[in-house]
Amino acid sequence: MSRFETVLITGANRGIGLAFVKHYSGLAKRVIACCRVPEHANELHSLEASCPSVEIHTLDVTDNKQIEALKLAFNGQVIDLLVNNAGIYGPKQNESQLDKALWSQVFEVNVMAPILIGRALSKNLALSPHGVIANMSSKMGSITDNGSGGASIYRSSKAALNAATKSFALDHAGLGITTVLLHPGWVQTDMGGQNALINTQTSVKGLSEVLEQVNASKNGHFYNYDGNLIPW
Repeated sequence: MSRFETVLITGANRGIGLAFVKHYSGLAKRVIACCRVPEHANELHSLEASCPSVEIHTLDVTDNKQIEALKLAFNGQVIDLLVNNAGIYGPKQNESQLDKALWSQVFEVNVMAPILIGRALSKNLALSPHGVIANMSSKMGSITDNGSGGASIYRSSKAALNAATKSFALDHAGLGITTVLLHPGWVQTDMGGQNALINTQTSVKGLSEVLEQVNASKNGHFYNYDGNLIPW
């Protein structure tokens, strides 16, 4: 069971995003699955063919025109849950070779896009009796948790997402929207690698249980997939 009748997911063609699509479509919920290149999303198309509640939409999260088109496509429609899942790690390279252009690209995907998409769909979420935005962050964005250094590009993007999301949460609370940050765990995906501790199904099962408990008192908080609060 889920209280969310309509769920929109970005980065829905693989990994955690695809697992979210499977989870909510399995509950017979309307799932708006957004990805950058739908023609390459074979597994997502198979889901759409077998499950009438799944809709695939083209969305490059860095393309303002596509974000505006998404807004117009769902004008006046209720969205109960927005999962801003799309994200990139960036270059896994020596810290002495940081590239400003690549750093900017990671910020555009990981920080700017979730906030702009949240703003674009805020009226849809405000129509829901319990509109929730879940921005996929990472424990690597926690300054308190950083005991090893490294990964400056990815860490800084997720720390910036945390800060921007906190402001977004406060700014949009008056619309009845609750916004939270989520850490999916170390997950067996293209980003996490096959040595990661949990699979996508375990991560999404935990995250979905966390989301079912989200209410106004949790606005702006940062949660692990097991429900524990994460220090900033």
